[in-house]
Amino acid sequence: MSAVSWTQTSSDDDARVGEMKTPHGLVATPNFMAVGTRASVKTIDTEDLDRLGAQIVLSNTYHLMLRPGEATVEKLGGLHRFMAWDGPILTDSGGYQVLSLEPDIGEESLRFRSTYDGSLVDLSPERSVAVQEALGSDIAMALDVPVPLPSPASVVEHAMHHTLRWAERSKAAKTRSDRALFGIVQGGSDPRLRAVSARETAAIGFPGFGIGGLAVGETREERSRAIASVVEHLPTDAVRYVMGLGDTEGILDAVGLGVDLFDCVLPTRLARHGKALTRDGDISIKRAEWATDDRPIEDGCDCVTCRRYTRGYLRHLNRTSEPTGQRLLTLHNLAYTYRLLADARAAIASGSFIDFREEVFQRRKRGIAASHR
Repeated sequence: MSAVSWTQTSSDDDARVGEMKTPHGLVATPNFMAVGTRASVKTIDTEDLDRLGAQIVLSNTYHLMLRPGEATVEKLGGLHRFMAWDGPILTDSGGYQVLSLEPDIGEESLRFRSTYDGSLVDLSPERSVAVQEALGSDIAMALDVPVPLPSPASVVEHAMHHTLRWAERSKAAKTRSDRALFGIVQGGSDPRLRAVSARETAAIGFPGFGIGGLAVGETREERSRAIASVVEHLPTDAVRYVMGLGDTEGILDAVGLGVDLFDCVLPTRLARHGKALTRDGDISIKRAEWATDDRPIEDGCDCVTCRRYTRGYLRHLNRTSEPTGQRLLTLHNLAYTYRLLADARAAIASGSFIDFREEVFQRRKRGIAASHR
């Protein structure tokens, strides 16, 4: 039996609600993982995550294997103890981060230069699994070969088959029965390649599947077609996870297609650039019109930022480069994202997801249009 399992509790057309069981607790799905790249979600701590109601977080294999090194994390009690987080943790394989370093992609491994000291590093499927098992995450991801989009069809197909071979090696390398390994589906925005990848990755056998290589430049329509062609060929009792997707419209599109899990740096990155997510469209706190505005970022939001602080104050913090401003916007953006997924779960359970999604889309569209007048 796998250390991670998923059970459906309700559905509305293709959208579904479920419960993911992990060694460190249950996760209600669909859900969102805040990104703690270096075992830390930027500007906030794990007590903040507890208060926000976070159920699972993501950390980065590539960065942690280089600094401080998986042996150090293991010696300090594993990733949960290291970052003082008792809930579930998913670690990505490192492939996406290495992509930006223009690695030498060989059959055996990825070879690249460390962003920290310039030394040569080899990352193979076996090495990636070993690092993640030493870190002790609940869910490890198989090493894949992502490609930027658009890319030539031959490049996308080659990377997809390469990923399949590495998925088999990753599964063979797994040694910890108390942790789970997810496969990754590739194939760019080509529905045919996506379907082949999904069928063959499913045949290898995993309790969950990442849908990788999206949110990297494709259109919204291309992404939805790619996701639909993947979901059709995955086991119904396995977790479906779109990697790197975090915008409101993208998340709800994918939930409607039957996706269970998401991660993205978007909520935290936008916060560091002075932008807030709201039901009425995203706003920039830098705008001069907020200088004397005594309203919260979002009426009805119960996060600490909206309960206590005004737009005028948050603009002041941004204008003076106070780190507190980034922290407060991060808290709000994550609260918004968690609430979005909680509302989506409730709408699916009540059979009203399609109406809920359309209401969210229209309200945000009206808010954005009003802000441009």
